[in-house]
Amino acid sequence: MRTLLLAGTALLTLAGTAIPAAAQVSDNVIRIGVMNDRSGIYADLAGEGSAIAARMAAEEFGNKVAGAAIEIVVADHQNKADIAASKAREWVDTGGVDVIADVPNSAAALAVQGITKDKKRIFLMSGPGATALSGAQCSPYGFHWTYDNYAMAAGTGRALYEQGKKKWFFVTADYAFGQSLEEETTKMVKSLGGTISGSVRHPLGTSDFSSFLLQAQGSGADVIGLANAGGDTVNAVKQAAEFGITQSGQSLAGLLMFITDVNALGLQSAQGLMLTTGFYWDMDDQTREWSKKFEAKAGKKPTMVQAGVYSAVKHYLKSVDAAKTDDADKVTAKMREMPVEDMFAKKGRIAANGRMIHDMYLAQVKTPAESKGAWDYYKIVKTIPADTAFMDPKQSGCALVK
Repeated sequence: MRTLLLAGTALLTLAGTAIPAAAQVSDNVIRIGVMNDRSGIYADLAGEGSAIAARMAAEEFGNKVAGAAIEIVVADHQNKADIAASKAREWVDTGGVDVIADVPNSAAALAVQGITKDKKRIFLMSGPGATALSGAQCSPYGFHWTYDNYAMAAGTGRALYEQGKKKWFFVTADYAFGQSLEEETTKMVKSLGGTISGSVRHPLGTSDFSSFLLQAQGSGADVIGLANAGGDTVNAVKQAAEFGITQSGQSLAGLLMFITDVNALGLQSAQGLMLTTGFYWDMDDQTREWSKKFEAKAGKKPTMVQAGVYSAVKHYLKSVDAAKTDDADKVTAKMREMPVEDMFAKKGRIAANGRMIHDMYLAQVKTPAESKGAWDYYKIVKTIPADTAFMDPKQSGCALVK
């Protein structure tokens, strides 16, 4: 980790008196690497939009902090953990990258977490959901920012149970993220008194969900929980409509859905779906103002992942500015010390396990008649308080929690 050197450590002598020169920060470069899926099923919810969000945060500092230029670099991990690990090593060892941000796909994020922990690089996670990232595989340099699978279960899972939907069946993406999301929702449903009638797992990037949905339909479950995301969720919801699943009385739960998914589906198909989110563009003047700037650059409204990238990068830069160094240990101490207060989080705080604790929101997708125009998709049903939305850090399994 390159430290931003304080110049002027030599002493000047004037009339026999030692006078310290003014402390300044040398003109170094802080490189922030935004790594995500830029070409596949998660490109819409993260992709270039996350890079735009990171650049917006840097621009607010004039692309310079503590005397150092800020540079944003990008990479496509193609949803493959080995590619993510290889790129992370390259960035750290030869690319001069100080911070890695985003990394949707939990398998990829877990691989990057191990490397950044060993190399003492800060990791700002907006895209991945696996609770292990701030649990058993937590890192003193890892910050789990936007959401996690516990929060999705605490929001959508609890809401549907309270509507009397007590018997669940899961259609799950067969890798770390989907398995974790199914596990957390199962725990939540069972803790409330519900039951699980079964599950089926599908490969990442599935185009034909017919066999999986037929099993779910035949289970007799009240709720079919889609433990997947991005293009997989969009395809599953579209094909569930073709099978008439909701018309026959079963509820469909997108356990991780983004505003870009709803946009791809259209309100006719997505109306009525319940979801949990950490951000919605139309909540208040601050979210609307920032989202308008983002849309001017990206051509669409931001997802919670993209908004989370902005928030995490901005908090990191504020901490560098306060610490006057990019030394990872000193910056992480500042990050934990300072509250997170921006258009994404109000009174957010970073727990000992690296989990950024903030309010989440239960939303319902509007009907076409309720929508007033483009991207007017959500009704915010309720705010889920931070301490309810996220797991108690003491229960996370993170060794950093005393």
